[in-house]
Amino acid sequence: MLESGETGPSMPPVTADDLERAVRLAVDVLKDVPDDSWDRRAGSLEWTCWETVEHLADDLFAYAAQLGPRRPPQDTHVPFTWERRRPEGPVNTIFAEREAGRDGLLQVLEACGAMLSGVVRMTPPGVLAHHIFGASDAEGFAAMGIVETLVHTHDLAEGLGLVWDPPADLCSLVLHRLFPDAPADTDPWPALLWATGRAELPGRPRPTTWRWYGAPR
Repeated sequence: MLESGETGPSMPPVTADDLERAVRLAVDVLKDVPDDSWDRRAGSLEWTCWETVEHLADDLFAYAAQLGPRRPPQDTHVPFTWERRRPEGPVNTIFAEREAGRDGLLQVLEACGAMLSGVVRMTPPGVLAHHIFGASDAEGFAAMGIVETLVHTHDLAEGLGLVWDPPADLCSLVLHRLFPDAPADTDPWPALLWATGRAELPGRPRPTTWRWYGAPR
């Protein structure tokens, strides 16, 4: 773990290309899931796998929406209507037509990922937008989108019995950008699962609460 004041090794910025890669990898691992499997529970979440993909798409859409206005909001969310389709389900703006099946669901995910990637590319440096954990820039929102994609695909893989082992370089990028207190003495993917409350590490119990730090570096 880095001591206070240390910056750690130099890392490249998180980019829209990195986000597109994460979404593409997630879609590739989910593209053959049978249509009758999506009502399984997604790992440790209370949501079904279908709801979890909708939530992930909604996250990506919401991050794009925050950055999208000419003057992004600094103290609140862009006021889209949110709703919950069942008491235990996520609160979303984005939902997929169930009749469209798996392919339609994954199209919704890809579309929302493309929206965020496009907005990240067009947002000038220095522009900040509101997030509950503090205002962030386009790079920070790209990193948040990658974290959401990697960890929710982990939840989906647990529920669906899939193998999901995302690239170490993607995990390292977002750990460096968003989790300054993440342990540096373990592999990046287990460290990211620990930082997002999904795993234990030797000598480090699973966190019961967690957050990231999206403020510009």
